[in-house]
Amino acid sequence: MNEDKVHEIIQRWRETPEEYLKPEDYQQIRDVGAACLSGGDGQQLLKFIQDEKNQGIVKSMGCGLLAPLVDELVRNKKSHDHCQAAITQLTKTCSSRTLLESFLELIEDMDPGAISETILVLLPHLQTVLLQLDENQAVGVGLALSALHKQLSRLPVPYTQQQEEDDEHGLCRCCVALVTFTRPFIDGVKKDENCNPTPEDDELKAEILKFCMLSLKEPLLEAELNQDRKSTLWLFAVEIMVILPAIKESLPGLLFFSSLRKFTTMDTDLSKESTACLAYLLFVQLIAMDTFPVVFSPVFILQCNMEHINQLLSRKKESHLLKGLALFAKSLEKVEDNSLPVGLLDLESFYSAPQNLRQVLTDCPIQHLRESGLKVFQLFINKLDAEAKHKFFRCMLKTSHHAGVEGYIVNNIRSQIQSSIKGEANTWFLGTELLPLLELVLSLPQAAETDLLTNMDKIMESLNLLRCLLMRDKEMKSDADVWEEICRIKDEYLKMLRVCISMSRAYYSAEMKALKEEQKLRVKEAKEHARSTRLLKAITVKHDKVTHMSPEVQYQVLQSALVTFDLMESLVVRIDEITEEKQG
Repeated sequence: MNEDKVHEIIQRWRETPEEYLKPEDYQQIRDVGAACLSGGDGQQLLKFIQDEKNQGIVKSMGCGLLAPLVDELVRNKKSHDHCQAAITQLTKTCSSRTLLESFLELIEDMDPGAISETILVLLPHLQTVLLQLDENQAVGVGLALSALHKQLSRLPVPYTQQQEEDDEHGLCRCCVALVTFTRPFIDGVKKDENCNPTPEDDELKAEILKFCMLSLKEPLLEAELNQDRKSTLWLFAVEIMVILPAIKESLPGLLFFSSLRKFTTMDTDLSKESTACLAYLLFVQLIAMDTFPVVFSPVFILQCNMEHINQLLSRKKESHLLKGLALFAKSLEKVEDNSLPVGLLDLESFYSAPQNLRQVLTDCPIQHLRESGLKVFQLFINKLDAEAKHKFFRCMLKTSHHAGVEGYIVNNIRSQIQSSIKGEANTWFLGTELLPLLELVLSLPQAAETDLLTNMDKIMESLNLLRCLLMRDKEMKSDADVWEEICRIKDEYLKMLRVCISMSRAYYSAEMKALKEEQKLRVKEAKEHARSTRLLKAITVKHDKVTHMSPEVQYQVLQSALVTFDLMESLVVRIDEITEEKQG
């Protein structure tokens, strides 16, 4: 479009009242602006916007120039000053409400490949527009923060220190800019502390709270945070935790008393994940801990935090599991050993959280999480009183369906029995209360057909437990009826275990013999094949003979299984010897 034609269009706009402008005019001013910028005439466009003669046009249709100006700023740094000045002029001339609508459209439609760059360009001008709103400012702030966070959540969260320092996708820069963006609105909520808040104040507070909770979920729940390394995201977490008390939002209220329910715009899953992250920042990272009341007992805090721990451990993401394990450990630290009553185990969270922890131990592929999980698992056991331990052990033996976990529980049962015998007597691990536990411990899940290798951990620990009981028979015989029942359970278990060992050894011995015969056959076939062809070729095995392991590995596995059966049998024999010695 030539210059004369542009001047002709501008003159027509000047002479046309606003109510007679057509949709084509709004599109045309946008096209003219984009063409001007693409041609490198940003200064010319700025002059047009600043020209007194064009103020009517700018006021009516100037918002249409925002999109090309923002695109130019994102793409071309050279025209930065002219484009920034042009947007600033538009925020002074155009209607704040119309500008807000245009900004929200830009945020909604921004280029997925330039999210951070676009947000950084928009935020200062969007802040200016919102501060200019005479009414419904809270609604505008809420719409803007929700739209911005929606785009921000599309950016990958840096997980390592190097990724955070590189900030390739600009998430960290956006977080810093968002803190600056929200500050005047937070100050607006704080300004009249001695006055009764207006409905507008309450609405603005609710929108800021919603933004904080959104930020706790994304990006903070996904980020690696460490108070020893004051990273950008850690500082962003500090800012969020400072905002909450600044807007008179009670941390205990958010964490323990479900005050979020009044904000209907937040879904349940969001509020649960957000408050779980809030608990982690408070109790693990100790951010804003100086504002937290000291009146709550460690047991009450643990009880409340179990909901958050369960939420975090129920997820499969490493960042969630790390925070869940850390929060679980911190919540247990100040609880006295052997103090948690059995009644707590009736609470759903006290059932679900240990079950989710057990899944981390058995299913998580990340070794350091399994190791951390095992430490927390033992710490939790240590805090339970005797009756609670008894109930927890029974529950785990019935529900874990994992020999490693069951073996670990059996080991803990043995420790409790030994402690009771040594003088820390309690009725739950001596006397009649011990019998239900022994029934669960000394049992084979599939009787004689039990897979001994799969269940080896539990079986070996069970045999060690039996040996311990027999070695301390003087203390155990104080109740003749109980000792008689223990002997009955022991005899039935060992009888079934002997049958199982015998059947398993016969099976694996037969497999080993078959493998040896197969290897001989393969060698013979290979020699005949090499003789007939006089060429060295790879040996081909029939499809029905192929396995996932080489013959050498198969042989090692079978040999290892037989050694394991020998070890089990030697423990059974030793238990029989101890029994005879005690009877003699």
